[in-house]
Amino acid sequence: MFGDMKGMVAKLQEAQAKIEETKNRLNTVFVDGESGNGKVVVTATANREIKNIAIDNELLNDKEELEDYLIIALNDAIKKANDINETELAAAAKDGMPDIPGMNMFK
Repeated sequence: MFGDMKGMVAKLQEAQAKIEETKNRLNTVFVDGESGNGKVVVTATANREIKNIAIDNELLNDKEELEDYLIIALNDAIKKANDINETELAAAAKDGMPDIPGMNMFK
């Protein structure tokens, strides 16, 4: 019984390490959100950190239009980053989890 418990604890520690490794790797995965046919492009990491915002010069004269495009591009980038983040972390957690009867959390 205790041998199984030690194995499960070790497996859980491996899962935690895989999750941390995945989080670090997601800092190097970039996504772009855009709006206005590319007039505003927001680049973010898969950990949802904004890294760059590119704005077409013609938008600098129209504050309201620029604000609208920024909101759309930011939301687009965050959604894409969130989708990747959730998928990757769920896969890392599932791969590292011990097989405990009745604990099918990731199926």
